Amino acid sequence: MRYFSVESSFTSFRNAVPPDRQYTWLQKLSGNRQFKLFVPVLAGATLRDRLMACCGALIGIGLTGLLCAIGYGRGFDMPLLVAPMGASAVLLFAVPASPLAQPWSIIGGNTISALVGVAVARLIHEPVLATGIAVALAIGAMSLTRCLHPPGGAAALTAVLGGPSVASTGFLFALVPVGLNCVVLVGFGWLFHKFSRHAYPHRSSPIVQTHGTSDLPAQLRVGFRTEDVDAALADLGETFDIDRGDLDHLLRRVELRAFERSQGFVSCADIMSRDVIRIDENAEPPMARALLLEHAVRSLPVVDRAARVVGAVGLRELSRPGLRVRDLMSEARTVAPDAPALRLIDPLTDGRTHAVVVVDANRRAVGIVTQTDLLAAISRSRDSSSAKVA
Repeated sequence: MRYFSVESSFTSFRNAVPPDRQYTWLQKLSGNRQFKLFVPVLAGATLRDRLMACCGALIGIGLTGLLCAIGYGRGFDMPLLVAPMGASAVLLFAVPASPLAQPWSIIGGNTISALVGVAVARLIHEPVLATGIAVALAIGAMSLTRCLHPPGGAAALTAVLGGPSVASTGFLFALVPVGLNCVVLVGFGWLFHKFSRHAYPHRSSPIVQTHGTSDLPAQLRVGFRTEDVDAALADLGETFDIDRGDLDHLLRRVELRAFERSQGFVSCADIMSRDVIRIDENAEPPMARALLLEHAVRSLPVVDRAARVVGAVGLRELSRPGLRVRDLMSEARTVAPDAPALRLIDPLTDGRTHAVVVVDANRRAVGIVTQTDLLAAISRSRDSSSAKVA
């Protein structure tokens, strides 16, 4: 009997492959001579995300089966957990930002597909023909109801091939166990992502006009527009698993990163104002108004007794009734001193934020960057680049 030997296999490889090609093959096999335990398949994926997805699926699937077992007991004729839930868990926990992983996609996609599968099984008794028609109609039904979900195809197949227990239950199969499984799984997924630092259900952040005028928002007046994204998608003729709003946001982040790289690194500490005019959270509104007008600033950091930044206040907030500044303040936008200054372009052009407070590790204000500070820094950077070219 011959046994597999790593040493003998490597010797055979060394003898069979020319020396000048061995290094290239070893690079490919080992990932540039480093055995990588994790290589992200999806854009933006990290090792932490994948480990969290494993934990979420472990608890989510286990909890779904357990709750259904408690609710129906062992005497229930139907399976307490249907197979498509495994595929739904992959989407829910591994790619929670995907349009295919949202609550309506999971619940609606699986339930509607199961209904379609049951209907097809009752009308067509030839299994081979019924399976193809069930999946095809499930895709059409999910598309029309805006709940496209890949595991829905499996739910339709399960309804057709599930055997006597599914057939005897009829359309109730789509509600119990399929619908019930989906509701429990999505409910746990929502709770799980509260702790995993992912927003679920996922919502894109569209750029909106905050001043109530017909003008485009400042970010959309230069560069590409949303119609350009639509035209580019039409040019490619492909369907991508990403929300259109997320794609727009991603491309604008790419533009900003490219701009940062071309301008060189400038930190917030380099351009911030260090003599910060601040106000105590227990001060009265007239005092805050007087400071704003005296120093000709549009926003004041609000601090507590320990001098930690707890909010911000401007004339807009002071127009509302309140006895103390803490009753009127809004959330303060903060940043670390060593953060790239150009990273403040987004918050300072959102139409609401006029200044970003620079804070230390204890959230004490060490500086402030206003729209004027950032504009001056960009202007100096561009002048410097032009001088180097000349």
